[in-house]
Amino acid sequence: MPNFLLEVGTEELPADFVASAIAQWQTLIPASLSAASLSPQHCAIYATPRRLAVVLTDVPAQQPDRSEELKGPPVKAAFKDGQPTPAATGFAKKQGISVDDFVIRDTPKGEFIFVTKHHLGQPAAALLPDLVQQWITGLEGRRFMRWGDGELRFPRPIRWLVTLWDEAVLPVTLTSGSDRIVSDRISQGHRVLHPEPVKLADPISYRDTLAAAAVVVDPEARRSHILDQIHQAAQSVNGRAIISDDLLAEVVNLVEAPHAVVGTFEAEYLALPSEVITTVMVTHQRYFPIQDNNGALLPHFITIANGDPQKADIIAAGNARVIRARLADGKFFYDADCDEPLEANLPQLETITFQADLGSMQVKVDRILDLTAEISQQLNLPPDLAATIERAALLCKADLVSQMVYEFPELQGIMGEKYARISGESDEVAQAIFEHYLPRGADDDLPQTLAGQVVGIADRLDSLVSIFGLGMIPTGSSDPFALRRAANAVINVIWAANLEINLLDLLEQFAAAFVSAHAEYESPFLALQSFFIQRARTLLQDELGIEYDLVNAVLGEDDPDYEVRALQNLCDLRDRACFLQSLRKNRTLELLYETVNRSTRLAAKGSLPTDELNPYEVIQSHLFEQESERELFQTLCKLLPQTQQAIAERDYQRLVDGLAAISPHVTRFFDGDDSVLVMAEDPDVQNNRLNLLGLIRNHARVLADFGAILKP
Repeated sequence: MPNFLLEVGTEELPADFVASAIAQWQTLIPASLSAASLSPQHCAIYATPRRLAVVLTDVPAQQPDRSEELKGPPVKAAFKDGQPTPAATGFAKKQGISVDDFVIRDTPKGEFIFVTKHHLGQPAAALLPDLVQQWITGLEGRRFMRWGDGELRFPRPIRWLVTLWDEAVLPVTLTSGSDRIVSDRISQGHRVLHPEPVKLADPISYRDTLAAAAVVVDPEARRSHILDQIHQAAQSVNGRAIISDDLLAEVVNLVEAPHAVVGTFEAEYLALPSEVITTVMVTHQRYFPIQDNNGALLPHFITIANGDPQKADIIAAGNARVIRARLADGKFFYDADCDEPLEANLPQLETITFQADLGSMQVKVDRILDLTAEISQQLNLPPDLAATIERAALLCKADLVSQMVYEFPELQGIMGEKYARISGESDEVAQAIFEHYLPRGADDDLPQTLAGQVVGIADRLDSLVSIFGLGMIPTGSSDPFALRRAANAVINVIWAANLEINLLDLLEQFAAAFVSAHAEYESPFLALQSFFIQRARTLLQDELGIEYDLVNAVLGEDDPDYEVRALQNLCDLRDRACFLQSLRKNRTLELLYETVNRSTRLAAKGSLPTDELNPYEVIQSHLFEQESERELFQTLCKLLPQTQQAIAERDYQRLVDGLAAISPHVTRFFDGDDSVLVMAEDPDVQNNRLNLLGLIRNHARVLADFGAILKP
């Protein structure tokens, strides 16, 4: 079977688009070929900064023939007095057939007209040009551009196009205004190492032909090659490279012929904080730092060049000049910042706008202080710890006005910790300044100190309340203020540290404070409550692996009581969800399910409040007519202290044990020799029996809404 090559040659593409295009084509191309019945034996996607390519091996030369059965109008509408009606002739004309080709079949809805159409398979070579156009124009990404006078959009101008069907050129033309890019077999090699055009013979030899022109087209091969060279380069100076996955991924898509070059800078710059040096290298210059066996930075770096390896010394010297200047700036900023204590920066926070309608960063810090004070009070912290948290909250944003963070915003929090230590602040305050930014992403560390946890929660809650208050609520994929990530962080920090924080009270209190300061806006409280419930729902399922019906059971399905309880104690929410999951795993849940739900269904006909647990207050024993009622009442009396203890100690196994003990008595109540008719004629007896069942429901509700759990 034939093979096919598509290469789209461009000006240098952004590295992130190269990675995105590979991922998109890995889905788009096989799917479109499958839909056309042209699935190849293998589909290989290649990419460099100057080209995107796909090699398809063993493509079917032609689509298979296929038949399609089509249903037409009912017979009674298609024929009248034995003659075809306009409905019949219109259907025949639309399908390109004769009325004589009709087949009549009986269906559950009566007799209908059917026809079978036979489609001859088309040659792949006739279909691929249109598919190629779809593959190119179907790519999506940021900052697409137009060039010339046409409307064709791509991240960078397209300069050449190769489409080979085995050894033959498959004609494809991209048109953009007066520009026409006509496919042929001419590609381009490396700009410096092989500036001459490259003639491609066939798809199978594509990789080798480009390799001979100093282009490694396979990203995985480039990645492996770069890693090997980095390790060798680091060993040459008796060190180990610090390899960031993000930087490695970016560098792979910045070069076509990678080779590692070791550069050197003056050792005096090692006196700078290591984070400053690595930020300059990794974030700003895309260098790989080198450290010794003890983890200390060495005065060397590795850059992945895309030029002539014979000029490695010149490349190293040029890169060294660049980093030397950057590090010299860093040293100047660092020395200047250290001349004043961190606290001296506080007045300048008034000059930084947090958000146009929300005031300065100083105003935000004031709100953070209020929040941390409230959280400290909720946690009943001792005065010295509360004072540490207050000090950390006061200084948590002070480094934003430092010269270092102004130049390198990535270092916020990091420099705040270092400047705090230099200023004589306690270790706890300094660490909290850094930790309050954690986690900075999905896989980042969580804060380990209570001060860092409390200040971080307060900072995020302030942003959430304030931005929600302005009505800027995330919708769809739009979340410019990263509020979903902020809410996730609040929940994860609370869970990880087992903080007994009443989030509902905090949201209600500070939503009211927002409205007090911004009377023109409505309270964001209800929106925030719903938002946090959705975030908790997602985290329970995605991060803790709780099955969705059990998540519904602990959060309730449109039951505000459960939502309120969840936000009053997120740790209790997590514990109940995980406990339910364990009950399902050991099959205890199956034993409780019928007992609780059978009682709950009938209890709904009564009027017992869902928070009532005490049988002595709602059951009238003189109304009992059967021993089964008396037994059930007695077991509910025994269950009451177990449930109360389960609530106090959050030991829900006690509750489950009590519910399990009730199960045989519920069975006797419904099905035993002395079973009762719950809906008795006497309204007092009926209400008494419904209250018995309502108490079972209420005790079970302490754990979860069993009605939301799927039947085993």
